[in-house]
Amino acid sequence: MPWWSWVVIWVVLVLGLLAMVASLGYRLVLKAMGALRALGELTEKAEVLSSRAEEGRPDPPFHPAVLGSAREYAQDWEARRARNATIRHTQREARIRRGKLLVSADVSRFSNLFRRT
Repeated sequence: MPWWSWVVIWVVLVLGLLAMVASLGYRLVLKAMGALRALGELTEKAEVLSSRAEEGRPDPPFHPAVLGSAREYAQDWEARRARNATIRHTQREARIRRGKLLVSADVSRFSNLFRRT
């Protein structure tokens, strides 16, 4: 094999390497630009959320249940349980009323259907 064939092989290999590095660099730049665009959108959304949070009422302070008294949390639990039972009862009564409206009908309104012609 003549000496110039090695030069041709190495030139082709180096050009291939440069083409691969250039294509990978281009893809990396595109992904970085996309990430910066997404970061800008995220920053805008965070600003909107922070302005809304400043306008609203502050969050209630966090009190872990482990540090509170058992009696106080038991009373809260009972109050929640009673409130949920009341809500369930009211919803059940509303369902019963709707069901009664569906099954009860004034027969005299439909007398024309029962008339023989």
